[in-house]
Amino acid sequence: MSISRHYVLAAGGTGGHLIPAFALGQELLNRGHHVALITDERGAKIPGAPDKIATHILPAGRITKSPGSWVPGIRAIAEGRLMARLLYESFDPSAVIGFGGYPAFPALLGAFAEKIPTIIHEQNAVLGRVNRFTARQVNAIATSYPDILRLSPRYQEKVHLVGNPVREEVLALRDQAYPPMSADGIFRVLVTGGSQGATILSEVVPDGLARLPLNLRRRLQVTQQCRAEDIETVRQAYAAHQIPAELATYLPDLPARLGWAHLVISRAGASTIGELTCAGRPAILVPLPSATDNHQSYNVKEMVQAGGARAIAQTGFTPVELAKQIQKIALEPGALENAAKAAKSCGRPQAVSDLADLVESFGKAPIMHTIKSKTEKSSAFAPSPALAKESAL
Repeated sequence: MSISRHYVLAAGGTGGHLIPAFALGQELLNRGHHVALITDERGAKIPGAPDKIATHILPAGRITKSPGSWVPGIRAIAEGRLMARLLYESFDPSAVIGFGGYPAFPALLGAFAEKIPTIIHEQNAVLGRVNRFTARQVNAIATSYPDILRLSPRYQEKVHLVGNPVREEVLALRDQAYPPMSADGIFRVLVTGGSQGATILSEVVPDGLARLPLNLRRRLQVTQQCRAEDIETVRQAYAAHQIPAELATYLPDLPARLGWAHLVISRAGASTIGELTCAGRPAILVPLPSATDNHQSYNVKEMVQAGGARAIAQTGFTPVELAKQIQKIALEPGALENAAKAAKSCGRPQAVSDLADLVESFGKAPIMHTIKSKTEKSSAFAPSPALAKESAL
């Protein structure tokens, strides 16, 4: 019989950090464990957290090159570290798992102070700042790609390649066949720029699709996620080009949309790459040039080299170039299907299971948790009012 333990997940306030944290949290819940989440105000608003995870909001000090950020940043980190230690006293976690982002930093510092085992997970192909700061002290480093830039070779012994956990709905797509597309059938294109959309995609994609040959353009069916300030302009552009398009600022059923898509045009965030490779969907990727350490440009390399995607730098992302790349992949017989297989070959569908196995390999003696579950069964998940945003229990 498995032992019920307590785990704390700490993640920055973006979907890229929180989606894999949510996936791990659900897996740990499925295995009978208790889970708490540490994030910031922004992260607490991102949908998708499992119902039984209590969310705690901590200060997340950000220290930049500007001297004006140093004092308030250090003060916020110290305050967050103290609050994390108070949480650990009541919750008594077996391990703390950091997913990067500034809110994870004080949570990990608190775990170091309490001598709680720690694991960090890196979603991108470049080790993020918080993960770089904490790599020396953590017990294990879980990665999503075989090659990670800015990861010191001296930490290689504690590196574990697990992949990037994805939502269960996306994982289920791996067992579905790539949607068939006959020579005169509908060509479904999904355009998404992440949780906030991407203005560059709104500016370029409608005109790029309009430049496709008539026989291909007439078969298009587009779904595009747009920023609220862009959506009307994009709608007018598609109407002018007579291309049927469904537009939204948020796609709650994104996994289902991904399931029927023949081609995805997107940014190159880690969660997006993880979902594309898990589902096996070909893509045209436009890395965000302002991403920290240019990590999106490195995220695409494995998928591009395998033949599952084409990458276009934003500086060269024009309607003409987009149309040219789509024609290369959509007009050649079998090219889309082959690209889908190549994308799928890069997927790591066992990521969440492998990460959960790694997490369970660290922790205190099981007998301590057996005793705790008997004496504190009703109170173990009751967060301090000063710490908790909400608790589902």
